[in-house]
Amino acid sequence: MEYRRLGASGLNVPLLSFGTGTFGGTGPLFGAWGNTGVAEARRLIDICLESGVNLFDTADVYSDGASETVLGEALEGRRQDVLISTKTTLPMGEGPNDAGSSRWRLVRAVEDSLRRLKTDYIDLLQLHAFDAGTPVEEVLATLDVLVRAGKLRYVGVSNFSGWQLMKSLSVAERHGWPRYVAHQVYYSLIGRDYEWELMPLGLDQGVGALVWSPLGWGRLTGKIRRGAPLPEKSRLHDTAQFGPPVEDAYLFRVVDALEIVAEEVERTVPQVALNWLTRRPTVSSVIIGARNEEQLRQNLGASGWALTPEQVARLDEASRVTAPYPYFPYRRQEGFARLNPAAV
Repeated sequence: MEYRRLGASGLNVPLLSFGTGTFGGTGPLFGAWGNTGVAEARRLIDICLESGVNLFDTADVYSDGASETVLGEALEGRRQDVLISTKTTLPMGEGPNDAGSSRWRLVRAVEDSLRRLKTDYIDLLQLHAFDAGTPVEEVLATLDVLVRAGKLRYVGVSNFSGWQLMKSLSVAERHGWPRYVAHQVYYSLIGRDYEWELMPLGLDQGVGALVWSPLGWGRLTGKIRRGAPLPEKSRLHDTAQFGPPVEDAYLFRVVDALEIVAEEVERTVPQVALNWLTRRPTVSSVIIGARNEEQLRQNLGASGWALTPEQVARLDEASRVTAPYPYFPYRRQEGFARLNPAAV
């Protein structure tokens, strides 16, 4: 397994990491993903560690804390061998302080996550969303206290816009508080919006990307093909409304290109889609998921080899879309591109 620095930090993370959204799955979204119990979770973790995958990602909101609970139980006795990433900010109840990134909420959320995970520290805590109602100064000062207390090693964010992340980094630098080193983002061959602003920001500011839903919300599994109905057992029947949208014409254009490349390299469609992501700028780790051992081993097969530059170019072209203003001039006009090559 290849390891990379997480952004501008000194922490090394595996190129592929494991997302535990299926652990303890309940409800219309996470229940459709899977319902992995402790025993099966231990087995999946065994396979990950054998392959060099030692970063496990979860969130307090995943099945109302059940994902963290199952992960904590499954990791018992080997906490020192792994890195744990979790997230907070999204609502965990109906109370007035059960959502957001206030000092009150962050302190309580971290304590609750530590208890569920059966650990006394979290390697990477990420804010799951930007809380517009809490001053950035309050958020970062609280994270500083938690880092100094040894409860957090590193901090990051997820699903922030460019201005939200840049403002946070500026405030952190001004006060000497911990800077965000990671941004957990949606990025895939059928979802390249990350490249328009957040990728150049990550390059400039040393923020590494942890990629969620790298297979386009289950659309790049190789089971969805042009001219064929949606597979009967696809979780898209129940979860499509929760994930990023994509037009069929665009999806099938990308899938067609993936199938050709997959045949050339004698790999599966998802392995090619994942491998393409691992070579993109700023990507520190691609978060893979699996409901069972077979799926996990398939996804782990995305590492240890490389697409040719020509194959990458074909996938780039098949998945290319016109960026909105003000980004498109930097991709379509030479004068703009010369001034900001990182935006191309």
